[in-house]
Amino acid sequence: MKIYTKTGDTGETGLYGGARIPKDSLRVEAIGTVDELNACIGYARSQIRDTEIDAVLERVQNELFDLGADLATLDEHAKADSLRIPSEMVHALEREIDRFQTELPPMTHFILPGGSAGGSVLHLARTVCRRSERCVVRLATTESINPEVLRYLNRLSDLLFVLARCVNHRLDEPEPMWQSPLERTKSQKQEVRE
Repeated sequence: MKIYTKTGDTGETGLYGGARIPKDSLRVEAIGTVDELNACIGYARSQIRDTEIDAVLERVQNELFDLGADLATLDEHAKADSLRIPSEMVHALEREIDRFQTELPPMTHFILPGGSAGGSVLHLARTVCRRSERCVVRLATTESINPEVLRYLNRLSDLLFVLARCVNHRLDEPEPMWQSPLERTKSQKQEVRE
């Protein structure tokens, strides 16, 4: 089977079931951003040696494929109902957030994205997840979508934040903390005195 089909050479792409839409449509933008998120999580997995966290991320990658299929299926398709992601996927993310959060120290400051390589890439994935969510919100203003898609992406960004913290915590990697302008000024004055 050839990887190229030439069917997209005119600026259109196919949805599940064969409907053709422009590649710059809001639906394709949402699907593409979810794909970018999935690739980002794959990159994070390549940087993380924690098997427990890797297993969660592997499941999430599979679920993002399901979510992409949901977005790529219009309501009028005969199999639309069977391709909609269920609310249970959202509940599973909530359970993971609660489970991993129990081992983390309480947050006393805003955290800057960073820390270990794996933690940093998970923070990047979190921002791509938020962008995916914004794309789906825009799509939902003009077309029908499964509301579980938005709930899933909203919860997934929270999970990615918690997992980034957890990766750093398990590696004893300090989390970079945000300093207010006043704190930065005090710190700079202290450095000058030293």
